[in-house]
Amino acid sequence: MENNKPERQTIKIQLRPMTVNYNLAMEELRREYGKIVGVYEAAIREIDARLQTLNSEFSLKHQHNPIHHIESRVKSLGSIVKKLHDTGIPISIDNAKKNLHDIAGVRVVCRYVDDIYKIADLLMKQDDISVILQKDYIQNPKPNGYRSLHIVVDVPVYMSQGKLYIPVEIQIRTVAMDFWATLEHGIRYKATDEVPPSIVAELRACADVITETDYKMQNIFRVLQSVHDRDDIPPELIVDDRQ
Repeated sequence: MENNKPERQTIKIQLRPMTVNYNLAMEELRREYGKIVGVYEAAIREIDARLQTLNSEFSLKHQHNPIHHIESRVKSLGSIVKKLHDTGIPISIDNAKKNLHDIAGVRVVCRYVDDIYKIADLLMKQDDISVILQKDYIQNPKPNGYRSLHIVVDVPVYMSQGKLYIPVEIQIRTVAMDFWATLEHGIRYKATDEVPPSIVAELRACADVITETDYKMQNIFRVLQSVHDRDDIPPELIVDDRQ
């Protein structure tokens, strides 16, 4: 007898493996990121302690605090993923550790331009710190007018498993440079489209004016400091060059 029942159809359900894999990968990244955060935070504390010591010592010797304030951060997982993606590096925490030098970041805001180079020099001379990279955007500003001294150093961190050397990016700039960089970043961040060339030129002009003011303020400080230093010398030791 002929079977008149309709043939059973097999329906295949696709589970979107890409979505599942993505979620699993992100969960793994979060776990691996959680393991390294503490180490990078320890590296930041190490650099911060050394900078604070240099600032205090400098104040005692010269009655001048070169550092105005210090900021720091550990790069978020989202920022790490974006940077690896933008540079074409396969996304993993191991690749981040090998290729990214700015996972730990410290920003040192100084009072004067001279202070930037003094602090950087004193820090880099410490015998257990290795300099990986140095970029001077003060002598060679970026096209948009950005100025700052960037150094990347390997700093020793003592953990339960032993001594580790962790890279830390240190940006050193003056109060004036920081003022400009903060406002410029805010303007670019809020712009929905590309910033017009006329605005870019205005921002560069503002950076140049601020730089000129920076050096004027530094020269004023130098004059006052030399007067102060001279006043501290006993009169019998002062040589009158006019004779």
